[in-house]
Amino acid sequence: MPLLVRFPRKIVCLTLCSLAHLLGHGSALASELRGQVVFGDQPVPGATVQITQGAKKFTAVTDQQGFYTVSELADGAGSIEIEMLCFVPIKDSVTVGPTAELAKWELKLLSIEQIRAELKPGLAPTITLPPSTAPTQSAAAKNAPPTDALPPPPSEDLSQRAADGLLINGSSNNAATSAYSLAQAFGNRRNGSKSLYNGGLSFILDNSALNARPFSITGQDTPKAAYNRMTAGFTFGGPIRIPHLLRNGPNFFIAYEWTRNNTATTESALVPDVQERVGDFSGKTNSAGQPLQLYDPITKQPIPGNIVPVSAQAQALLNLYPLANFAGRSGYNYQTPLISSTHQDSLQTRLDRSIGRRDTVYGRFAFQSSRSSNSSIFGFTDKTNSFGLNSGVNWSHRFNSHWSTVIGYQFSRLSVDVTPFWKNRANFSGLAGITGNNQDPVNWGPPRLNFVNIASLSDGQSSFNRSRSDGVTFAATWNHSPHNITMGGDFRRQSYNNLFQQDPRGTFTFTGTATQGTAADSGSDFADFLLSVPDTSSIAFGNADKYLRQSVYDAYIADDWRITSTFTANIGLRWEYAAPLTELKERLVNLDIAQGFSAATPVLASAPKGPLTGQLYPTSLVRPDKRSWEPRIGISWRPLAGSSMVVRAGYGIYSDTSVYQATTLKLAQQAPLSKSLSVQNSLACQLTLADGFRQCGSTTSSTFAIDPNFRVGYAQTWQLAVQRDLPFAMQMTATYLGIKGTRGVQQFLPNSYPIGGDNPCPSCPLGFIYRTSNGNSTRESGQLQLRRRLRSGFTATALYVFSKSIDNDAQLGGQGVSAATSTADATTSAVTAQNWRDLSAERGLSSFDQRHTLSLQTQYTSGMGSGGGTLMSGWRGTLLKEWTVQTAITAGSGLPETPRLIAAVPGTGVTGTIRGDYTGASIYAAPAGYFLNPAAFKAPVAGQWGNARRNSITGPGQFNLNASLSRTFRLKTRYSLDLRMDATNLLNHVVYTSWNTTVASTQFGLPLQANAMRSLQTTFRLRF
Repeated sequence: MPLLVRFPRKIVCLTLCSLAHLLGHGSALASELRGQVVFGDQPVPGATVQITQGAKKFTAVTDQQGFYTVSELADGAGSIEIEMLCFVPIKDSVTVGPTAELAKWELKLLSIEQIRAELKPGLAPTITLPPSTAPTQSAAAKNAPPTDALPPPPSEDLSQRAADGLLINGSSNNAATSAYSLAQAFGNRRNGSKSLYNGGLSFILDNSALNARPFSITGQDTPKAAYNRMTAGFTFGGPIRIPHLLRNGPNFFIAYEWTRNNTATTESALVPDVQERVGDFSGKTNSAGQPLQLYDPITKQPIPGNIVPVSAQAQALLNLYPLANFAGRSGYNYQTPLISSTHQDSLQTRLDRSIGRRDTVYGRFAFQSSRSSNSSIFGFTDKTNSFGLNSGVNWSHRFNSHWSTVIGYQFSRLSVDVTPFWKNRANFSGLAGITGNNQDPVNWGPPRLNFVNIASLSDGQSSFNRSRSDGVTFAATWNHSPHNITMGGDFRRQSYNNLFQQDPRGTFTFTGTATQGTAADSGSDFADFLLSVPDTSSIAFGNADKYLRQSVYDAYIADDWRITSTFTANIGLRWEYAAPLTELKERLVNLDIAQGFSAATPVLASAPKGPLTGQLYPTSLVRPDKRSWEPRIGISWRPLAGSSMVVRAGYGIYSDTSVYQATTLKLAQQAPLSKSLSVQNSLACQLTLADGFRQCGSTTSSTFAIDPNFRVGYAQTWQLAVQRDLPFAMQMTATYLGIKGTRGVQQFLPNSYPIGGDNPCPSCPLGFIYRTSNGNSTRESGQLQLRRRLRSGFTATALYVFSKSIDNDAQLGGQGVSAATSTADATTSAVTAQNWRDLSAERGLSSFDQRHTLSLQTQYTSGMGSGGGTLMSGWRGTLLKEWTVQTAITAGSGLPETPRLIAAVPGTGVTGTIRGDYTGASIYAAPAGYFLNPAAFKAPVAGQWGNARRNSITGPGQFNLNASLSRTFRLKTRYSLDLRMDATNLLNHVVYTSWNTTVASTQFGLPLQANAMRSLQTTFRLRF
């Protein structure tokens, strides 16, 4: 594949793609087909673009930036032809519709002999090549830069060629006074000033009455919630002209979108039943179906009758749980519909102006305002308001036919304000007698409760975060003979001003350990809660305002080199550097760690000298990594002259410079600048709901540390693809792709040991997560694509991918941290290793490893009916013309999941890192009502870590079928009405998202949720 190099000119293309995407969804733009014609990286003005749909043809000519716009097209398939003097014509199929994006077409220069033949008087102005040799949009081969200037064609041929849309290189494009003026039917040259402008109105409507009921994973008949969704928008664009003041002003475009959406989901949970609410556990069974016996947490004697007292704090928290609304079935006893809403307003504008023949200034401005609310089964409704701005201005200058430059400035700003339900409402923790957590009004509310079986209780965290980015770009392009060289660089200054606490109300986790007798017995997590004895607690608050700063740099150079007429290479080198984030007031805390993790002491950015090691740290507390050099190469080769076979290959290195932000946020919320701890209940450190957030034992006061020599990770990618045309308008492409990741994120718990084992170093620090960059990953995939080009109104694409990905990377292997994992671990968005002394045991399937995927897309367009003469005539043709039917089918195997035990790692407050023991029983020989076999996994043997591999369970398979039906109604010459109906999950097929894989849970093997069921959406779009 060719080398991809960041080039500021592409900012314009990306902006237009985004606007075209809005058009495709009927929310902002009209159904137009836009694109750009280039030669190498240089725009080609004056190229003729012709779109054919049925018997109708639409023609446009590219402007000075190589862009074209073809309006008044019907949604559906068509063909495109691009012609330019001295270049090979391009012929390919296109699709007009909601998903149409801005296309980029690269012209290929004719040979000297062909050009001379073309310029002879009396010969046709273009040379048509066989379809098998014509370049297409997907061709990876780059094209050679222009050769020495050739003489123009004879003057007697000029007028006809201009009328056909063929312009002499360097002439003005579509200028009314030009000698090469286009016919008035072309482009926007129509009588009357109104014809210079295009616009559209759009409406998207959706109502619950047309949609299927959300699937119930419990089988209960839950009432269907009523909701509606609506999106409206308009677009308008053209030249700015003020009579007697501004005749040839800049071109502008504006798009506005208004969205008011409500969405219903059905949530299921296991809540305490009436008997458990009063502390009566008589007659209860454990997860293995055996009679449950509870033990006193202090005396370890059996509790008579399994009747436990309910503490005052537990009673206050228990009142927040809803009552069960049906008898327990398949591990659930409560189900309710929930409504979430989103209100959004967005605006996009674009302005461009050519100054002379060498300079162009173009800019964009966009904003988006969003207000959303989400509810939980506890009746908590959290609100989120966000407002974002994005703008940029670019100036391009062409020195001569070889040299051109682009200089740009970009600015973006985003603010997000989260208001949880309890904010400024009531001091729940204080009224319930819970101490030690933050009880400022903005952080009022209950602590988070995690259970093995019972639904976890939580509410959102209050936050007000603002981010800003200022960037400048520079790029230069030089082309000569077979070389097209691009070089440039970027600089961004990024600011993150955050006002939030990581875990101000604190987190309690209940695992049943307190009421457990011996290791062979099983307690009850909910009984522990009623007795007010958590297994672990964690908290982090203080130092709420954080002002993080970062500078990001990159530089690159690439040569697009046409070595021969059948072999092209793209060779380049890129350097990227993202500095570790610093805090404006130097309020960061890391741990200065002695050799072998024998001791750990906080080190502050304000005093960055390690108390233990004596080493000097930078103010970021992480040393910068400036060694991200990224060579890249891509080739395209046609091995057989006259054959349609094309071989493409590529290799490149890509760095991940975004790894610092989440880490720095952790460093900004630690002792001694904040209250942070993660502790386990024990006889030496007895925790209760009333007094559970206190430091005791050998647990460190800081819960997180990072290797000061942390390196930026990178991925090596290599690809080989072979493409060939087949009979019956078919095309086949076979591709092999390999990826190897190095220096991935890893994290572990130093000095930790398994449950029931002996502490090998009682004096060593415990309870903090340590992050390093020693992870690695590999992914290999083979894919086969079969494509049928548009023929008789029908086109289709089938793609099959077989892949496998393995890693020991904490981020690639996890993400889906268990809901019961402690906050200290979950906020890192990564998985903590089970055994810190055996990190190789973490190597397993990646969380995104989907072994098989198959996608099929089809489209049929009925044509223009009686008007075009391609179908039947009369009323039948009028009724059936211009309909387009599209379908998309996606099927795939399940994603990997890990069997985890919700139990505290001894001496720490971290849960969710221990894996179960695999018993040898079939994982998928599940009992009735379940999808996994609970007997396949058990708690690890005392003194040993779990032997189950990470991601050793295959989740539910995936399948989805979407379809759409659309038609364009021609109202007048410049007016048309588009009608489109989209169906998501047309078959109303149930697809589960994942299984519950919590070992020893009564819900192990049950589905957690199902994907959305069938929904219908109607789009109306008026174009003018």
